[in-house]
Amino acid sequence: MTQAELARKLMVSDKAVSKWETGRSYPDITLIDPLAKALGLSAIELLSGESITNTNRSYNMLRSRIYVCPICGNVVIAAGNAVISCCGITLPPLDAEESGENCLFPLNIESVEDEYYVSIDHPMTKDHYISFIAASAGDRIELIKLYPEGNAEARFKRRLIKDIFYYCNKHGLYVKHVR
Repeated sequence: MTQAELARKLMVSDKAVSKWETGRSYPDITLIDPLAKALGLSAIELLSGESITNTNRSYNMLRSRIYVCPICGNVVIAAGNAVISCCGITLPPLDAEESGENCLFPLNIESVEDEYYVSIDHPMTKDHYISFIAASAGDRIELIKLYPEGNAEARFKRRLIKDIFYYCNKHGLYVKHVR
């Protein structure tokens, strides 16, 4: 597309488009969405300068990524890498630290009939708490949202659970491999 064609689509001058391309000026904020649409991009792709291509053609739980907003605590689970924004910031995907003997807050798992009872010896104050516990199986993730001043515990049906994740609002994401 030429500068003149883009200018016509956005109802600006071709000189304005030329200045954007050479970095001598930037489009008005009100033109970001129309500019992205005209270029066949999302606004996030336009602003980040990176094209996002869906290479995850088949769903695989191993590619799942967890994103947590540090401002509001919103939890987003994606079937692969994604560009996730919340409270005005782009969230990075979290890398889980192994929950083992040397872990600050290890996960305890008890098998009770057809369930796993999981608990974490962790303070649950308004400032420092476990935000969620999630169980990952071959085809699903079940997330239990926890709240400050509650108990850091959950129950999950044992069906093919492979990993249990938990998130501390101060120390990050942990994982315990079950099988």
